[in-house]
Amino acid sequence: MNTMVNQTSPMTWQVFKSTLEANPALYLAFEYQQGQHVDASFHITEIKQAPIVSVDCGGQMNSWTEVIVQLWEPPVKEAKRSMTVSKALKIVKLVEKSLPLNPLAVVKIEFGNSKFDTRQMYPSAFSATSDDFIVHLVPDYTQCKALNRNEACGVTASDSACSTPATEKPALKIVAEGTTCKPGSGCC
Repeated sequence: MNTMVNQTSPMTWQVFKSTLEANPALYLAFEYQQGQHVDASFHITEIKQAPIVSVDCGGQMNSWTEVIVQLWEPPVKEAKRSMTVSKALKIVKLVEKSLPLNPLAVVKIEFGNSKFDTRQMYPSAFSATSDDFIVHLVPDYTQCKALNRNEACGVTASDSACSTPATEKPALKIVAEGTTCKPGSGCC
């Protein structure tokens, strides 16, 4: 199995959870960079739900919810095998008793260790072997929401883009020394 997710449409909590539920007996693993996996001793330390409200450069208000699963590697290896998917789902069930998680929320995995700065990443794909269920992660990214709506980046079309230089102002006239400025003459 190898499931890919479109990066412009991040995975929802509902899809993430149902994919885990389809693989309960496998050992859960996370790949945070090509060939780099979170140590098998990892803990799921918390699951956060964060409502986000923003106004983009086009002046449009946006809102969405994120479910963030935080992983932690203990300083000393505690296990040769990672937790099973079913154990992770027990943690999810415990969390959802106190905090109902929005099924349409965007899923992020938060992780860092001594060699990898802590960051939030998107699950981008799943793969399975005979024993392991691997969640492949990709870094979070920034985007221009106005451009994604096929609109200009900026307040109005005449303002053009926020990254486009402002319209140049007309140059000032230099008045020769000794001349005076009279109202209505256009010199100032």
